Amino acid sequence: MSKVKMSKETISQEAMSQDQEPRNHEIKLQETKKPENLRANVKPIDGFVLSIDGKLKNRYETSKDAMAAASQLKQSYPVIQVAIYDAAEHNYMPVALPEQES
Repeated sequence: MSKVKMSKETISQEAMSQDQEPRNHEIKLQETKKPENLRANVKPIDGFVLSIDGKLKNRYETSKDAMAAASQLKQSYPVIQVAIYDAAEHNYMPVALPEQES
């Protein structure tokens, strides 16, 4: 078995000689909009932000969405400190585990 090296020029010349348009072998990925990262040195001015161990992480439009994410996170990792920062009111609402009845 022998390996044959072909350059882009050779491939494009072969395609031209066959009366075909040269093929572009680049694959374009569909661009998806990434969530905007929160800046570490600026507090948000609107929405509700998840605060984990004192660091602002994810931003949510509604308090309900932020509370759902915070309680799910707190149930998975009960040791961490989770709070919701209300940017409009400039205050933190701590999230605690719901008390389980024995």
